[in-house]
Amino acid sequence: MKKNKIILSSLLLIVICFCDQILFAQDIDLFKMQEEQNKKEKKEKKEIVTATFKTTRLINGQSIENVGRGIMDLKISHRFGAVNSGAYNFFGLDQATMRIGMDYGITDRLMVGIGRSAFNKEFDGFLKYKLIRQSTGKTNMPISVSYAATGIWQSLKDPTTTFPINYTDHFFFAHQLIIARKFNDYFSLQLVPTLVHYNIVPLETNPNDLYSLGVGFRQRISKRVNITGEYYYQFNPLSGYHNSFSLGFDIETGGHVFQLHFTNSTGINEKSFITQTDGQWSKGDIHFGFNIARVFTIVKPKALASTKW
Repeated sequence: MKKNKIILSSLLLIVICFCDQILFAQDIDLFKMQEEQNKKEKKEKKEIVTATFKTTRLINGQSIENVGRGIMDLKISHRFGAVNSGAYNFFGLDQATMRIGMDYGITDRLMVGIGRSAFNKEFDGFLKYKLIRQSTGKTNMPISVSYAATGIWQSLKDPTTTFPINYTDHFFFAHQLIIARKFNDYFSLQLVPTLVHYNIVPLETNPNDLYSLGVGFRQRISKRVNITGEYYYQFNPLSGYHNSFSLGFDIETGGHVFQLHFTNSTGINEKSFITQTDGQWSKGDIHFGFNIARVFTIVKPKALASTKW
């Protein structure tokens, strides 16, 4: 009798182990099936790539980013004097120029903005529209493309000249195509072919249309800090001016993005920093500066959801 109990117990143990193996194998199959289903759903769903850069301005120039629909972005950009101005000017800190601007997202693709710069007392207005958005999944688009158009009015009093200056001569225009790619969470790159048009140029021999190519990058070094840089190469520069080159840091602090940087440009809008940079890094004509961006929700998401566009 005792022997029969031992045999039955052994058989029962074998059956339990066998059932466990079957259930374990089924669990593996279920997990595998679920993983395959998740991959399939991800491929069938279009995912827009976001946060290629941290703000709508890389340093001086436009980035591929837009503010969201119903969001206003207040920007204050500050540039001190050249570092090589010496101790008398506290290495440039005694001198300063600035731009204050407001950007607003009309849709997730279209944003507009206005600004006022102390340099040459210039007002500017622009619109930026995202033509193509980088995405993965069902639609695999490797890049984002935006078009930016800027109008600039120089309100500085006219110098004494031997020829008449018309009101329209105070206007300048910039057209840019921004082509960007976010390679991963750590690195992003953009190219910015640019045309700046002068209604009036300093010399008769100067062209009215000035062409350049901008290159910008972002390299993440920590969760809240990124290294940024931008360089604009001019194909037909005005005499006496140089290419703009800037390096900086983006620091995220809650609702703010604080940008610290060094640049050889005094001006901040497209006409000023791309075509009128008179400083050279090799000679120490370097300006320390910062940008502060603060966003505000003007129209709440629920109100947007009920609005037809």
